[in-house]
Amino acid sequence: MNREDDILRASEIAEYLFCARAWWLGRVKGLPSQNVREMKHGVSWHQRHGRAVERFYLLQRLAVALLILAIAILAVWMWRTLGG
Repeated sequence: MNREDDILRASEIAEYLFCARAWWLGRVKGLPSQNVREMKHGVSWHQRHGRAVERFYLLQRLAVALLILAIAILAVWMWRTLGG
């Protein structure tokens, strides 16, 4: 057993909750999964979803920055127009 064997990932917990026998066969007996194609599809989907989430956060930060800029421009315009 190596250090990697001590790590229990969330996906393993989900697998165990779904089917303890399948988890045991893979983790303890070392038998490969028979649904490799589906697992690759799931990994691909999660990667695409992760990139979409990253884009969302980037766009959210950009929107906040543009809002702050618009407020600053409005404040300068009002200061010059009304009081300056």
